[in-house]
Amino acid sequence: MLLIYTQKITPRIVYTFKHICTNILGISIKFTSKIEEFIAHEGVKLSYGKQALGNELFIQKVDLLMEQGLSEVEIKVQPWGDDSCFFPVSENSALPFDIFAASFFLLSRYEEYLPHVKDDLGRFPASESVGYQEGFLQSPVVDIWAYKFKEVLQERFPEIALEEREFHSRAIIAVEHVFNFQNKGFLRSLAGMHLDIIKLQFNKVIDRIQVLLRIKKDPINIFEDLIAFIKEYKVSLLFMFQLSDFSMYDRNINYNRNPYRSIIKYVGDYAKVGLIPGYFAYEDFKTLRKEKLRMENTVHTPLERVINVKYNLNIPEFYTFLTELEIPQDYSMGYPEASGFRAGTCSPFLFYDINTESTLGLKIHPYVFNSNIVEHNDFEKITSEVAKMLEEVKKVGGSFKAVFKNQDFSEYSEHQNYYSLLKQIYEIR
Repeated sequence: MLLIYTQKITPRIVYTFKHICTNILGISIKFTSKIEEFIAHEGVKLSYGKQALGNELFIQKVDLLMEQGLSEVEIKVQPWGDDSCFFPVSENSALPFDIFAASFFLLSRYEEYLPHVKDDLGRFPASESVGYQEGFLQSPVVDIWAYKFKEVLQERFPEIALEEREFHSRAIIAVEHVFNFQNKGFLRSLAGMHLDIIKLQFNKVIDRIQVLLRIKKDPINIFEDLIAFIKEYKVSLLFMFQLSDFSMYDRNINYNRNPYRSIIKYVGDYAKVGLIPGYFAYEDFKTLRKEKLRMENTVHTPLERVINVKYNLNIPEFYTFLTELEIPQDYSMGYPEASGFRAGTCSPFLFYDINTESTLGLKIHPYVFNSNIVEHNDFEKITSEVAKMLEEVKKVGGSFKAVFKNQDFSEYSEHQNYYSLLKQIYEIR
């Protein structure tokens, strides 16, 4: 057990120390604000404050974890070996920066509460993040810092017992549209065919007719292929389906159609399934609850997982909705337009709500890569970036998660490239 002395024990301090020490390093911790108890303790201990009490292991703090609400935060990034860090402190500290304040800043998504320029969809873009601007977005810095902190602890306390984590990877298949042509209804099919003709996409006109005549399988109904991939390589995929009402934003077929429900049930026999909330569910609790019940009525199990693949994440309100609906896991923490570590970590973590200064009972599973970036970038460059990030995650025993669409594996895309990426992520040779 690690005893931590701090003059005042705040919710932010408890949250951040638990993530660094317990969640990542596997160390049980205890806090005290009593100097006498700290001095009398003969085991592993450190102090976290403005100045050391004696010759103990001392981490100097900045003010962020003692505050409430939001304030102007000055970020001055400096090198720490081959890595970057911020919130520098004096040489009296065992670390050159306040690792806990810097980690809290990234994990809580503090910068997303502050004024920023939004993109066309009202989202917080990667380009506005300190990680992107300072060049460390593609490194899981929180985990890297934790492992360097681990070395400091082991050097000072050789007897300390630390757990070794195991690296693992997982792909998430985001299914907004189960079918491209099938079950769209007469008017939508007619309008779609007219649009294909205008775009001179005659191959799609032929495919649409063949699908409607049941001569050919719908081209984006590739779920049997992905289930075969699971069976052949013995890997786990996570499938997320959208069950929202039809709107100008969400143009899936009616959630209640038997072919749609049958595919969800079929996939659920071989993989975990979850929900992609519709556009209006991120700001309306009743809409989200309605979509949750639809999924539960389809798979006959409680909904445990959601992901936001393209809309504004709406932090912290949406995460509050998930907590109130007792949905325990979210997979939305990543950038649709850029690869990297949005929260600076490759470890699942509980979300801290700055508005209420409390830790929510919601586990965030950050993703590193979204297949959206493939069509706008050189494929060799992408595979190189993925390889580099995989190595970074391996070094700290973290979790590498990547998001794909079912359309990626259809005949209308460079599906061989996407399968190649899928194999790279699972390290299939």
